[in-house]
Amino acid sequence: MTSSTLASTITLPPIPVSSPPVRPLSSALAAPSKQRARPKLLSPTDFSGERSFRRAFLNFCMLYLRLAPEQFTCDKEKIFWTLAFFKDRRAAKWSENLFYQETDTSIFPIQFWTDFEQQFQSQFFLINTEANAINTLEGSLYYHGDQTVDNYLDSFLILALDTGYTDPQTLVVKFCRGLKLNVQSQIATIPFGQPTDTDPEAWYAAAQRIDQAWLANEAFQSMLQLTAVIPVCSAPTRPTPFSVLCSPPAAPPLILPRPPLLPPIPSGGIPMDIDTVQKTHSLPLRGYYCCEEANHLVKDCSHHLDVWRLTAEQREELIEDLMALKDC
Repeated sequence: MTSSTLASTITLPPIPVSSPPVRPLSSALAAPSKQRARPKLLSPTDFSGERSFRRAFLNFCMLYLRLAPEQFTCDKEKIFWTLAFFKDRRAAKWSENLFYQETDTSIFPIQFWTDFEQQFQSQFFLINTEANAINTLEGSLYYHGDQTVDNYLDSFLILALDTGYTDPQTLVVKFCRGLKLNVQSQIATIPFGQPTDTDPEAWYAAAQRIDQAWLANEAFQSMLQLTAVIPVCSAPTRPTPFSVLCSPPAAPPLILPRPPLLPPIPSGGIPMDIDTVQKTHSLPLRGYYCCEEANHLVKDCSHHLDVWRLTAEQREELIEDLMALKDC
């Protein structure tokens, strides 16, 4: 038997072929894909047509439309959504006029968002913003004044943006021209790290640092004055007993009148007036020294007084009368 005949007569069992194991899909692939959560967006505030808020309102609306484009299917929906915030004064009047035109023509006058932006700028933006900003920087209305450096810097940067100034030296000159003289002098006299005339950002930062130092110093000085006025708290005392609080008020003290003040006593004592009793009596009417009559005084007597003719007793009486007249 040949080898070919033997191979045809012998049948071999089939060799099992093992298939590769089937791995289960991961939970991340099996589960349906979740939509990415978007940041929560806030709606813009109501717009009344104020020129100071016009740019911020338009920028906010454009930012919302770019972050949530799936909420709007066409430009007309974007325009209607924006007009929903025109609720007061000039903005509300302009919105009403647009809808009045739609009522007359059955077609809304603005169909595309780009046209709406142009109409919004023509209605609420200044006609020539660049020229007005240049005139403001050439005047003195933008000066620092009593406001803080931060507020002055904000208003100056807005004006610089409207004017289109890009030359750094021009910006430094305009900024220093409106800055307070004391702040400008401190920046110009810095011994180290003085900003150059071609670096406006360095001037902005230096002015802010000086202003913050001034504010901190003023706050410190006010605290010192406050602590000087407030008295130091004493040690805590015990509360007043309830019995004392409920007791009737005490009678006011009896105030006696003060005795009259006596004149000061001299160091030598008070002399005694011996002739006080004699002063109270009238002087004797003795005229008989000369004329033997007693109805008048000696000094009123018309006769001449001769002392040598008087007796000793008459002389003593005359002396007493003269002494009495002297004391009067």
